[in-house]
Order: sequence, then C-alpha cells, then structure tokens
Amino acid sequence: MKICQLCAVDFTLWHFLVPLMRAQREAGHEVVGACAPGPLVERVRAAGFRVETIGFERSMDLVAHARAFREASALFARERFDMVHVHTPIAALVGRLAAARRRVPRIVYTAHGFYFHERMPAPLRAAFAGLEWIGGRFTDTLFTQAEEDAEAARRLRLCRGGAIAAIGNGSDPARFFPAADEAARAGLRARLGLASPRPAIACVGRLVAEKGYPELLAAMARVDADLWVVGERLASDHAGSIAADIAAAEADPARGPRIRFLGYRADVPEILRAADAFVLPSHREGMPRSIIEAMLAGLPVVATDTRGSREEVVPGQTGLLVPVRDEAALAAALQALAADPDLRARMGAAGLARARDLYVEDKVIARQMRMLGLDGGSARLDESGRVD
Repeated sequence: MKICQLCAVDFTLWHFLVPLMRAQREAGHEVVGACAPGPLVERVRAAGFRVETIGFERSMDLVAHARAFREASALFARERFDMVHVHTPIAALVGRLAAARRRVPRIVYTAHGFYFHERMPAPLRAAFAGLEWIGGRFTDTLFTQAEEDAEAARRLRLCRGGAIAAIGNGSDPARFFPAADEAARAGLRARLGLASPRPAIACVGRLVAEKGYPELLAAMARVDADLWVVGERLASDHAGSIAADIAAAEADPARGPRIRFLGYRADVPEILRAADAFVLPSHREGMPRSIIEAMLAGLPVVATDTRGSREEVVPGQTGLLVPVRDEAALAAALQALAADPDLRARMGAAGLARARDLYVEDKVIARQMRMLGLDGGSARLDESGRVD
C-alpha cells in the first residue's frame, strides 16, 4: 500500500510517528510523511522517508486552514494514496476532509487525546466534540490511545464506520531503562552537570500553562528537592504562557537554585536515569508518553488525575495522583517521594514492571499493524473495536 502519515508539526512526526512509519516500510509499504515545515523535517528525511510539507497552523485561523486544505487536497490528488492516517486535531480534521474530497480509499485517525475534556466549559466542550463528530463522518477507523477516549468516541459516535479501538501508547525499553545503581545515577548527574545532594524530580513537557507548570513551580517552594524541567515552548504553541511563572521561580532565592530549565534535549533517557522521581501535573492529556518513559526508567510518578495519566499511574503502587490545579496536593505528593527513598524504590520498581508489560512501543505498533491489516495478515477491526 501507499500510505501517508499526516500531522500538524515536525515535532510530532519525528518524535512520535517515525517508529510506526519504519514498521510499515519494513512490511513492504511505501510511506510518506506530511506536516508543516520545521527543522525536524530533515531528520525524518535522513531516516529515509519522503516528507511533504503543508502549511498547517495550530490556531483558529480559518484562512490558514483553507490554505492547508487546498495543499493537502493537491497532495492527495497527485500521490493517490491507498491510506491516509491523520494525527493531531487540526491536521486530522483538515486532512480527513481533503482525503475524502480526493476519495482516498481508507482514512484512519489516531486521536492522541481529544481536545475536549471534562473541565472545559460545556459550550466549548460541545463545540470541539462537534468538530470531532464532523471529522468522524470521513473516518473509516478511529484509534485512541486511552481507553477513556475510546469510550467517549463510541458514545459520541465519532467514527462513521464504528471501528474504534484504544491502542495504548508506548516507548522503547532499549532507550529508556533504569540506572544500574545509585553510583551509576550519581555518575550520570555529574556528567550532565546536574550533581546535587538533594533528590531530583524530572518533568518533561512543552513549556505551556496547560502542562501544569504554574502549580508545579509554586509547589516547589514546599518540596525539599531539585526540579529538572526538560522542554521548550514550540513556535506553533498558542497555549498559555508561563514566562511570568518562570521569572518568579528564578528570582526566588528559595526556589531558583533548585530549579533547572534544561530546554530541548536529545538525552532525555539519561536525564531520567539520573533523576529520582517524575512529575507531570497537566491540566489535560491524551495518554502521555513521558510518564511511560519515566516508568521504564524505574521512576515513581506524580501526575494529575486526568484521562490517560490515570490509566497509566496506579495510585499507591506506581506513583501518586493529585487533583488538577491543586498546588497543595501536588507539593504534598512530591514531598512524600522526596523524603522517602524506600517508597521511591518500591513505586519505581512497580512502575517499571507495569510499563514493560503494557507500554512497550513495539507492541503498540504491532497492534496497529494487525488492526489495519498491514502486517501481511487479514485482520481487521470490527465495529466493537475488536480484531476479527
């Protein structure tokens, strides 16, 4: 088959979709990537894939969306794909409409986390759910990562054919694994320039408010630990800024020396192996890969009680869940881990076992390949979300 993997930005294509593209290529299919222009496009091309650029914008700019629709339509008319597989909300909607216009035989959508969620005002939630319903009229197969999203998709009938399934999420245990011992952890800290006698809590995520940074940075005033923040604000981000929160934390003599903003890093596995715990206090999520990577690194996790995260973290066993936007509860959970090495070790070991059982990338990819019949078999997803 000739397959297009389409998403909004190069970050998603490089960090999340290349493993699936490799698996499809190894199964004998021709795979083409499509996303907005960006510096990571060249990395995907260096991996041996052709990438076509489309001017997607992560905004409410209808003129930009119309232009992207025309570009996608032209691409699909020219390439005559057998399957278009779309990802990320805006690109997914525009891409499905364009694919339907060009009569692409099969349209697949992976929802990495619906934009609508339970804490969104009802009118806004209904509007975004309505857009997903419209896109669903042009969808043959709908994958979600979290089971909670799959249940919502079935309830709201977000796929015209009814073929909806939760595929999970995963990462590579050959890259993400625990430090051998405390000496190895200390050595990593020294090499990374992050040596400190205090426990270290890592957080990996875009520098935007919806990732929970305002509460996290404030909570660190009551946590006897260092915080390592890995990530940056993408040029395409329109989510709330945390510039004022960062400035306040850095100016605070009690917090500033203990909080390190590390920016975009290629050595995230090493940073996680050097850390003692992980935190992701997001306001909303799909099914975060960063938590899976932390669990594979043997770290206990503190996360907010939101979809996806609560499917990954088992409270009291692999980590702790706290209410969204609850600074006091977040501080208490982090301090509990910071103060108790035995608790960290016990939860980290349980999280590692859970991640190796449920969240290995190869298993997730194989599941998709099987469900889409791309692995040489004849399996297909039926309307109940089962493979027949």
